[in-house]
Amino acid sequence: MNNPVMLASGVVGVHPDILPRVAEAGAGAMVTKSISMNPREGYRNPTVVEVESGYVNAIGLSNPGVNAFSKELATLKEKPIPIVVSLFGSTPTEFSDMISRLESSSVDCYELNLSCPHVEKVGLEVGQDPEAVSSIVKIAKKFSSRPVLIKVSSNITDIVEIVSAAKDSGADGVTAINTVRAMVIDIETGRPILSNNVGGLSGPAVKAIAIRCVYEISQKVDIPIIGCGGITHWSDAIEFFLAGASCVQVGSAVAYKGLDVLGEIVDGIKKYMNNHEIKEIGELVGRSHSYQ
Repeated sequence: MNNPVMLASGVVGVHPDILPRVAEAGAGAMVTKSISMNPREGYRNPTVVEVESGYVNAIGLSNPGVNAFSKELATLKEKPIPIVVSLFGSTPTEFSDMISRLESSSVDCYELNLSCPHVEKVGLEVGQDPEAVSSIVKIAKKFSSRPVLIKVSSNITDIVEIVSAAKDSGADGVTAINTVRAMVIDIETGRPILSNNVGGLSGPAVKAIAIRCVYEISQKVDIPIIGCGGITHWSDAIEFFLAGASCVQVGSAVAYKGLDVLGEIVDGIKKYMNNHEIKEIGELVGRSHSYQ
């Protein structure tokens, strides 16, 4: 990566044609929409509702499936920035099968989505079990020639336990955090607004939770951390670095500000570093731990 700002998973579609646009906007890498073994239609509308300081969404992890996605990747003529492919499944075998089918494509890294808060039998249901996480990471590492990350949730009792299990099983890094389990109700009809009733909260409303999670992981587990959750401004990214993240992912801000926000955040980080005579991001990573 030529800068520490990544486009988060789920913000844009899965077709690789978007990659040049993301690179031109200023991202250092792009994470794809989450891919499953078989095509998935997702939930019916409404799937997204705007709330104060964020969104609550329950898209249902809709995607074309790994076979169709691998064919789309094969059409990619150039790769201006690294591609991180997000994968989800319910068993270790599903992850190994997907990775096997993607190994010959233009993939730089895998991010295992073990934290979606609103889809049964995948995501959070898998990612809150240390033994399940360990099994998935081990088999992913066995079949992958690229780095393997796990994306974790704040909706669990002990996030450090899950990350420790992943690291001990060979994970190369962790993305913290995914959306936070949430719900919105229409007061006129009395009905939940989302078709799935429950969704995931993203945006500025979850930033303080994400910062806490990154700080706790950094304090207890020696593993590279990608901070994610509520980053809309360059100062948010700096806060994540201080908490212990080595780079960040931006999601919801792209939804309401457009792709150009990626470059704005990168430029702000550079100016901050110049103003504070900081030569590399590593000088900032985890600095807040000095004040315990």
